Amino acid sequence: MAEADNTIPFPVPLPGIMPDRLPENAPAPDFDPRAVAKALLRLARSGALATIDRNTGHPFASLVNVATDIDGSPLILISRLATHTANLEQDGRASLLLAAAGKGDPLAHPRLTLTGVFTLVGREDADAPRLRRRFLARHPKSGLYADFADFSFWRLAAASAHLNAGFARAADLKAVEVMTDVSGAENLIESEAGAVAHMNEDHADAVRLYATRLLGAEDGSWRLTGLDPDGVDLARGDATLRLPFPARVTNAGELRRTLVALAQEAQSKA
Repeated sequence: MAEADNTIPFPVPLPGIMPDRLPENAPAPDFDPRAVAKALLRLARSGALATIDRNTGHPFASLVNVATDIDGSPLILISRLATHTANLEQDGRASLLLAAAGKGDPLAHPRLTLTGVFTLVGREDADAPRLRRRFLARHPKSGLYADFADFSFWRLAAASAHLNAGFARAADLKAVEVMTDVSGAENLIESEAGAVAHMNEDHADAVRLYATRLLGAEDGSWRLTGLDPDGVDLARGDATLRLPFPARVTNAGELRRTLVALAQEAQSKA
């Protein structure tokens, strides 16, 4: 799997960046924009998709469900009957806005804009089964129509990102700073589906403890929806969580040891 920012020759300067307009003290010393951006990317279930109108060139915004590939590349499932799909078929350049929800002023919560190029994932592509599985794990109800002839998966090759999490908490980021490094993780990628199924079927109690004791979430039927070298994604209904690994994981052996250690840590926190 190629790194997202190397798959397409993006222009310089990168789209969306504005270094001359960020506050002089941004980002704040106690703010880690990479960590916030990567977490928001993994937690989002929907986003605003902005495509280029094929008729006039105007920006066209729409709402889409979102999941991520192992490297963090956003995935969408869209119909050829939709305007945004017709736009992408003509010009894949687009941006995707992901925003954290919460009480109070919507602008008080972090939001991340990813800019790049969407490409169609063919049904016969080698990556198609993995992308389908990861998307449906995040959006189970999409399984009702995912196999309809007019629906297809698209993946965003990001060029850049802009994070805004409040005053002095904004940052321009390159794609490589937001995406997950999957180099050398071929064994982990191959074993991901089996590991996720095994944890959900045989170690549901451990998954629940990850959510409740390590992440402070409400109790319930939490399940893993995916994993990658940086951590695991969890879901319960519409709620999502991200549990980072203490160290990068690249193979099944490291994954097993890490999940066991996390379970032991969770059990020790009564």
